[in-house]
Amino acid sequence: MRIVSLLPSATEICFALGLGPSLAGVTHECDFPPQAGFKLILTESELDHRGSSPSEIDHHVQQAVHQGSSLYRLDQEGLRRARPDLILTQELCEVCAVAYPQVLEAARLLPGKPTVISLEPKSLADVMRSIVDVGQATGTRERASELVRSLWARVDAIRGAVAGRPRPRVACLEWTDPLMVAGHWVPDQLDIAGGTDVLGTSGQPSRRISMEELRAAAPEVVICMPCGFRLGEAAAQAEQLSATPGWNSLPAVEAGRVFAVDGSWYFNRPGPRVIDGIEILARVLHGDAWRGPVPQGYIKVG
Repeated sequence: MRIVSLLPSATEICFALGLGPSLAGVTHECDFPPQAGFKLILTESELDHRGSSPSEIDHHVQQAVHQGSSLYRLDQEGLRRARPDLILTQELCEVCAVAYPQVLEAARLLPGKPTVISLEPKSLADVMRSIVDVGQATGTRERASELVRSLWARVDAIRGAVAGRPRPRVACLEWTDPLMVAGHWVPDQLDIAGGTDVLGTSGQPSRRISMEELRAAAPEVVICMPCGFRLGEAAAQAEQLSATPGWNSLPAVEAGRVFAVDGSWYFNRPGPRVIDGIEILARVLHGDAWRGPVPQGYIKVG
């Protein structure tokens, strides 16, 4: 089977299921595992964000969405050369990947009419189901089921370690200008790690908030996880928030409990490494209780 993955999370799932050799094409954002970088790249961003501030990036994205423009370019000729039997894509977020209608139109023009599967996880349980869905579609269901069992075992270990401990009030920021709080599976990650999400809702989209709303929520911990950014960039954005009126009066800021995390690798993508993200949150919130291995995916910034 020849597979094209138009989602970084789907690429990670494929490699986790031993399907790396079957991947005939990936996106320009597929940077894990490192072997993904050797695959045929089939997408390109229509927007150049280099040197842009978060507010400028948001403006360009909103403008493109409002005008009905695609944020990504799909290499139709490359897709034809890839000769996929299966294309993995999504409909959940038009900002995160090639738009679903665009993928369907591209697939329609291919000889052989490949199967197109849209992965739509909205919660942590959905993320696990999407792994099984990929396994089902690729003949690796048993391997997928075993992977999911191992991931749930790690979840259970974290729950057990933080059980009975005080649950701090936490705000998870998926964007810094404008402010946005993370939704979908992130509130599940936080709940398992022993925190109370004061603004996000499991299974619901991320949403914009005002500084007044953030102050009213009075978070005791703030986690900055800007979508699509690695740890160093996330830390830089978190530090810039200190210039925002009202920021310094937040309980989390006054207590010195503001953290930046690697959103791109451990929180924004609904793949196996969301469990690594839970481990990071458990260490941040309950470091004396969770002593398990944690990736170097967080920095204290305030």
